[in-house]
Amino acid sequence: MFPNISPTAITIMSVDIRWYSLAYICSAVLGFYYLKYMNNKANLIENTISKQFFDDSLFYIMLGVLLGGRIGYIVFYGFSYYLYNPLEIFFIWQGGMSFHGGMIGVAISMYLLSRKYHKPLLLITDLIALATPIGLFLGRLANFVNAELYGHPTEVPWGVYFPEVYLPRHPSQIYEAICEGLILGIILLILWQQKQYRKQGLITGVFLLGYSTSRFIIEFFRQGEIYLFNYFSMGQVLCIPMIFLGVFLIIKALKYNAPKTH
Repeated sequence: MFPNISPTAITIMSVDIRWYSLAYICSAVLGFYYLKYMNNKANLIENTISKQFFDDSLFYIMLGVLLGGRIGYIVFYGFSYYLYNPLEIFFIWQGGMSFHGGMIGVAISMYLLSRKYHKPLLLITDLIALATPIGLFLGRLANFVNAELYGHPTEVPWGVYFPEVYLPRHPSQIYEAICEGLILGIILLILWQQKQYRKQGLITGVFLLGYSTSRFIIEFFRQGEIYLFNYFSMGQVLCIPMIFLGVFLIIKALKYNAPKTH
């Protein structure tokens, strides 16, 4: 049975603070200090500008995630609904964020950040990719607490009876938290610790490939509302260009930095 967990973490003066909102706040704080720690070890952003850079990056990333994630969800998954319920566009605490939209928003933010500090875009996206699995892990756990984005009916022993659902379902949120958050985060960390793999674009490419492949596979277990060709979900379709982009960045990084032979 679904554990008796309330979507509301705490209530302050009649204002409900939901686990979903706390997941974003904790992701931002943990990601901020994680990036600073990683940069101190690799010294990619000079100490003279690192404090201002990371302060700005926190603001840029949060703005990109919130605006991009919400707009992406509306466009990709709920356009007709929000067309008739426009005020609910601002009810972010109820859920409804798209990772693909958030990624586009963060990409735009990182481009603006790279222009401001005159740093290579791929250098910045590599740093951000290192911390992104933290947000994915906590975000998917929040989806589980909200009893949303669950999977298809199943008979596996770990199937979950979600509220108002009569058949046990795949806990696809947990699948994604483990694969896209925990496992992918460990892989990126191991790569980053090997100096020979600190090649601009490589971490970004591995992240894009790892996330999109995991998401594409897990979508087969996840209950979806929008299907194309009666088989592929919208999430899977959006993952396809990410797979190609990830492979391209990995090949480019390895070839560009490969030792030349004579």
